[in-house]
Amino acid sequence: MNPLPEFASPTDVADQVARSQVLSPALHPLWSGARLSGPAYTVRCAPGDNLMLHAAIHRAPAGSVLVVDGGDASHAVAGGNVCAVAHRRGIAGMVIDGAIRDVSEIRGLGFPVFARAVVPKPGVKAVPLPLQEPVTCGGVLVYPGDFIVADEEGIVAVPAADVGAVMDAVASKVAAERAQGLDAWASAHDEKINSILRAAGLDW
Repeated sequence: MNPLPEFASPTDVADQVARSQVLSPALHPLWSGARLSGPAYTVRCAPGDNLMLHAAIHRAPAGSVLVVDGGDASHAVAGGNVCAVAHRRGIAGMVIDGAIRDVSEIRGLGFPVFARAVVPKPGVKAVPLPLQEPVTCGGVLVYPGDFIVADEEGIVAVPAADVGAVMDAVASKVAAERAQGLDAWASAHDEKINSILRAAGLDW
């Protein structure tokens, strides 16, 4: 079951977790409007090799997000057909610390992919590695089952043990902000900033 409130975004979620859970902005959406959320299914590829991502698309459960340590960005670890199969199997999307190709095909599918680079040359398929082990993606150590939230604002990995508390906090904060309205928020914000300045001896 997806615990993400429909209105939540990486900005909402990032406010409720440590900065260390926010992936590098070098990983960006492959197409405008891409958005995904779901539990991480972790994949590690050797440099220049895409075998394990190609294995993962047939093994990851529907609703999961493939979180991939691509080894490097010298070769594409996936392309249009791989993403089409993943999409057909109900995988929510991919976050790849590495390269991908076939942008127009993936955009046409509407399949959410976030990656570090686009490279036309595919990797080889030679190095078997374990699936579903912790991987480093975008500078964050991501464990299987961590909850991933991504859109054009960025990517956040919520530790699996914290998902319930984080999503409750997100829902509460967003509801409070909606109920408050912009005028009330602006007044409270002005007072907060002024109090910080006064405490620093800057009482203008």
